[in-house]
Order: sequence, then structure tokens, then C-alpha cells
Amino acid sequence: MNARRALWCFWLLAVLCVPSAWGQEKPPLPTDLLGRESPRGAVIGFITAARDSKYQIASQYLNLAAQRESPEELARQLYIILNGRLNVRLVGVSDKPEGSVANPLAPDEEVIGAVSTSQGPLDIVLERVTARNGARLWLFSRKTLRWVPEIYKEVRVVSIDEYLPRGLTTRVLGVRIFDWLLLLLIIPLLYKLLVAIDWLIAFVIARTPARRWLPRKTDASWLPGSIRLLVLSLLINLAVPRIELPLTERRLWVFVASILTTVGAIGMLLRAVDFGERYLQGRLRGAALMESQGLLRLSRRVVQGLVIAGGVVVALRYFGFDPTAALAGLGIGGIAIALAAQKTLENVIGGFSLVFDKAIRVGDFLKVGQTTGTVEYVGLRSTRIRTLDRTIVTVPNGQMATVNIETMSQRDRFWFNHVVGLTRATTTRQVREIRGAFERLLLEHPAIDVSTVRVRFLRLGSYSLDVELFAYIYADDYDTFLTVQGDLLMKVMEIVENAGAEIAVPSQTLHLSNTRVPS
Repeated sequence: MNARRALWCFWLLAVLCVPSAWGQEKPPLPTDLLGRESPRGAVIGFITAARDSKYQIASQYLNLAAQRESPEELARQLYIILNGRLNVRLVGVSDKPEGSVANPLAPDEEVIGAVSTSQGPLDIVLERVTARNGARLWLFSRKTLRWVPEIYKEVRVVSIDEYLPRGLTTRVLGVRIFDWLLLLLIIPLLYKLLVAIDWLIAFVIARTPARRWLPRKTDASWLPGSIRLLVLSLLINLAVPRIELPLTERRLWVFVASILTTVGAIGMLLRAVDFGERYLQGRLRGAALMESQGLLRLSRRVVQGLVIAGGVVVALRYFGFDPTAALAGLGIGGIAIALAAQKTLENVIGGFSLVFDKAIRVGDFLKVGQTTGTVEYVGLRSTRIRTLDRTIVTVPNGQMATVNIETMSQRDRFWFNHVVGLTRATTTRQVREIRGAFERLLLEHPAIDVSTVRVRFLRLGSYSLDVELFAYIYADDYDTFLTVQGDLLMKVMEIVENAGAEIAVPSQTLHLSNTRVPS
């Protein structure tokens, strides 16, 4: 899969997850009508009620003590503080009745986030209490509520709704249309503006003395799109905490920054995989490159698939989804696919073993079973061999990995072994002379391994006197060996002729008798 296409698919998946990732979560129907049985239900219920100005209901989420302020006013102030300064992912708040139990020493307390104050960050804590009916409920703790009036004085409640046209203040999924338009316009605009940085880098590099050591830029960018996405995410993360935005809008921007970070990181990893493939191809030359191209291509695609799959899993976990069931289903489906594609996988694994073991290489002259020829291509599924008849034989790699392969082109020496048959009329003196001349011929030839030379009077044949010549010849290839062997055989014939002998051919002698057969 193309890396850019994969990133677009991941981006589409992330956008489809927007409503459940930052919108108003809807917990399962609780026994408590206000949803206070879990920390997440308490937080969402409070924010939903306060956002709709139902402060009387919102006050039911507070663990009130003796307060001079009315519960409704305290709920309003707490909502304004949370809405303006709380930095929390609601999907990260525990939805279990017992909470996350992050602090075993205080199992009935749950820290859901922190708000920035003049005295530093202040934790927002929920505590689990027992209601009059015996139900165990999560409420905003008393120690958190004690600080609410003081922190409320620091919050600047500024609303731009009164300065916007009525149509732009309409909320879609809890977010104003103005924010949607700002999101849809500012992200592409900033992304394009970052191209100017790429031009600046190219301008500086073009005028630096070290430019000759840098890679020459073709159509690639010095600042690829994945880095631009990471820069945009960094800008959003720096700007959002410094601007007092409503909680819903702030969560939207945090969600967008998270998506940009995830897509940018995946893009960087995919580019790193492509760079690794090009680097390995640059280190390989000739036949080794031809052998490894298929393996490198498959490895690149497998690693890129794992990177994208890992990014999807991490993103799902980050946004509160549990991918365990989906991964289990993929595992079962993978087993079924593996069983159906058993032969294909066998050939692919065989191709891996051939490449890693370097059992065969492009250009090798070998014999596989009854097939003899030159290897022209080593792929992941099959190997192509050019036979002596100039035909192409395609052998599956699964079969190549299980049969005996005789690689004749990898011989370091060639075997010179011939038996010269002399006629029965050859005398003993001539045999000794011929054998000595054969030995001198082999020992004096520059292409012969002298340590392997052996010339012996082998046997008295039925029609010849056999002399064996044994030696190994150094040659670069089979054609060179045939040339050297032909020269040696011609000199062997000359030695036999100079000795006055003849090379025997199969013959039969017919003896006739004059004995009469009685009548």
C-alpha cells in the first residue's frame, strides 16, 4: 500500500471517530438516575447539567459541606472553572464503579485532572461517598470545593458569542460553527504556510559551503508533510493552554492535535522504512541487488503495514476504545487465511530461506532435479531458470527449498579425468614412455593443480591397454575449462602418435579354422 494513501485512510478513520472521541460521551444506563456510579459518569453528568444551566441538578454532583454560597452558585462557579481551565480527556476518566484505584492509599478518591491557578496546578478530585439509600456515589470532593470561590476570581469569563453573527454561534456536536470554520480553515492554511520554511531551508542549503555533501533534492521536500503535521500539533499544544476556551472546544483542539501527532508519527516511521529500503539497495550491487529486491519490497510492505496497524491500535487505545476483541478476531481470521494460503506461504518462506542462505544467485548455472540451466530471477514465490534449450522453467520456491541443488558454476576447480585406451599391440616400453609424457604434460601446464595430478596404468582391457589421467583444472567458468581440456586432449593424441602407438577402438578378432566337419 502506498504510504500517502495509507495515511489518508488513517486520517479518514480518525475523523470518523470524532463524535465518540471528543463529543458528549453517553455512558450506559446507570442505576443512579444522575449517573454518579462511576467517576466518568459523574463528570459528564455534571458538565452536561451545568452547560444547560441546570445548576440545581448540577449541585447534586457536589459533596457539599457547610457553605455560605448557595449550592447552585457553587456549581456554576465550578463549571466555569472546569470549562475554562480543566485539561482532561474524559475518555481517560475511569468508568468503573470502583474507579481506577490509582492511589491504593486512597481508593475512594479519583483525580480526574488539574486546573492552572496562580499558586500552581490544582487537582480536581472526586470522592466516593455512601448516600442515604446505601448507594455508593462519586461526587466532587469537599477539599476541591473549598478552593472554588478563590479560583473563580482568577477566571476571566469572556465570551465572543455576542460579537459573532447568530449563525456562527450555533453549536454542532457541542462546538460552535465558528470553531468548526476556524478548524477547517486554519489547519490547511498553517500547513501551506509551513511550505515557506521548506523554501527557506532550500535557500540556505543552496548557499552553504557544505551543500556538496548533502543529498541532492529532486521532487522531495526538505520538510515533509509528516513533520509539518507534528509542527502543527506542537503549535496547538502550545496555544490551547494559554487561551481560555470552553471545555468542549478545548477538547476538540486537543483531539485534533492528537490526530496530527499520530498521523505525523506514522508518516515519519513510513518514511524511515522507505529510507531503510533505499539504503539497503544502495549497499547491494549487481546480482545481490536483483536477489534481494523482492525480499526488500515485501519487508518494506510488511513493516509499513505493522506501523499503520500499530498506529491504529495506539490511537484506539488513546481515544478510549478497546481493540482486544478486534485483534482477537483478526487473529482467527489470520489463521483461516494462513490455512487457505498454505502453499503460497510455503513458497514465500522458501524464498526467504533461499535469499538468506544464499543457496542460489542470479547467474548461477545449476541443476535442479532434471532441470539444468542458468538462474535468471529469484523471486519470493518462484525462481526462473533459463535451460540449455533457451526455454524458461519456473520452479516454486517451496520445491527449491526441499530438493538437492547442484550449483555447477560455483566450482573452484574442474575435474579432468580421462582414460586413454592403447591398442593391444603397444609394447611395454611404449606404455612407459606414453605414461611419463602424460605426467609431464599435466605437471607443466599452468592451469593444472599439480598436487592433484595422477597418471596410472589402469588395467588390461578386453581390447585396449588403459592409462588413466586424473587432475583438477583452475578455470573461471565452464567454457574456459572446456578450452583447456580440448588443448590437453589434442596434446595427448600427439604424445600417442609420437610414441608410435595408436589409440584403441572396440574391435573383435575372428579366428578361422580349417578343421573339416565329418560328413
